[in-house]
Amino acid sequence: MKPKIFIDGEHGTTGLQIRTRMAGRADVELLSIPEAERRNNRMREDLLNAADIAILCLPDDAAKEAVAMVASNNSVRIIDTSTAHRVDPAWAYGFAEMDTEQARKIAGARHVANPGCYPTGAIGLIRPLRAAGLLPEDYPVTVNAVSGYTGGGKQLIAQMEDAGHPEHIDAPHFLYGLPLKHKHVPEMQVHGLLARAPLFSPSVGKFAQGMIVQVPLYLADLNDNASLGSIHAALADHYAGQDIVEVVNLKESAALPRVNAVELADTDRMKLFVFGTAGAPHVNLVALLDNLGKGASGAAVQNMDLMLRG
Repeated sequence: MKPKIFIDGEHGTTGLQIRTRMAGRADVELLSIPEAERRNNRMREDLLNAADIAILCLPDDAAKEAVAMVASNNSVRIIDTSTAHRVDPAWAYGFAEMDTEQARKIAGARHVANPGCYPTGAIGLIRPLRAAGLLPEDYPVTVNAVSGYTGGGKQLIAQMEDAGHPEHIDAPHFLYGLPLKHKHVPEMQVHGLLARAPLFSPSVGKFAQGMIVQVPLYLADLNDNASLGSIHAALADHYAGQDIVEVVNLKESAALPRVNAVELADTDRMKLFVFGTAGAPHVNLVALLDNLGKGASGAAVQNMDLMLRG
């Protein structure tokens, strides 16, 4: 019998992307709710409890409500794409490449918290340096990032694309999260193994999909006489042997005139770069990904496949 998958919130941006990735798959059975019934809690509860894996593409409160609907049903496994459970130690964090044991943890988990798009890039850069002992726990990490506007969901998509929208945004690029209390900060701190909350400055560009995440570092404040080469080696060693996260070699990185935010749009991969000059006092770590790919729907499908195999 094929495993049954229910996407709760399938008509939203993330849910639609997951359905697209699963179109034509013959190894699973997709359970579906008509868009007109998406607020019918009785129907949602029935479908949630009929699933082998439920993928929640919902706001935080609705995701918590969905989890409660299957609390007594031990056969239903959950992937939550909201922020609600990302720092809950009872949930496996759904970044399979984060460390050597993470894919195994995801495969055996009942509850998996899908990472946020910005944290995927930030943690992807920070965690290997913490594991290698190069980045001190109390280093004052700064994360600067730009995302495609689809990361803001249907409301922001309408504001960016519809010139007649009452709150139309015509800016080619804008900063937000200005009070510096973005909901992704706890996730970056916990899974980045940081003692101090990072200073996170997010922004949105006038492109649909794609993302650049930057973590600049002062070498003198790192451990073990850290250098451009040793930082790159730590990243390359950490991600060796898998095909989702690519650490671009230093020669290729040095030859680049620019990094294109949309290069990995419509893919589920991530590229990491170490930029700088040998002997200079600082480096800039850069992650490139699709905010809807490895940053959301692509990661959810990857986690689902790990759970099905596990």
